[in-house]
Amino acid sequence: MNIEIPSREEIGKILKKSRRIAVVGLSDQPDRTSYMVSKAMQDAGYEIIPVNPMIKEALGVKAVSSLKEIDGHIDIVNVFRRSEHLLPVAEEFLEADADVFWAQLGLLNEEAYKLLKDKGYTVIMDRCIKVEHALTK
Repeated sequence: MNIEIPSREEIGKILKKSRRIAVVGLSDQPDRTSYMVSKAMQDAGYEIIPVNPMIKEALGVKAVSSLKEIDGHIDIVNVFRRSEHLLPVAEEFLEADADVFWAQLGLLNEEAYKLLKDKGYTVIMDRCIKVEHALTK
C-alpha cells in the first residue's frame, strides 16, 4: 500500500481552518523536538493540548493521559511517537472527536494509515506541522 500525503495546498487549507491541536507524545523538555514544534504552533495562535501520561503539563497547559480525556472537538491530532506506536494512537483517535491524524516527520505506519483512510479521515504522515505551517502561510 502506498501512503498518499495530501498536497501542500490541501495541508495549507487544513492548517488555516484548524485551531485546536492535541499533541500525542509532547515532552515538557524545551530541548525536545515535540516541545519546540508545539511551542511554535502555540505561538502561531493554535491551542495546544499535551497528551502524555508521563508529564503534568507542557507549554503552560495541563497534560492529559489520552485523547479520550479531551473535552470537545480536536482539529488535528499531531503525533510524536515512534512509527510502531502509530496504530494504537490511530485506534484511540477513532474514539476521539477529531478530524485529522498527523504523524510527524519520519513517522509512517501503513496499518494506521489504512485504518483511518478506510473510515474517511484525513491522514498526514512524514511531515512536520511546523514546516508545513511556515510553507503555507
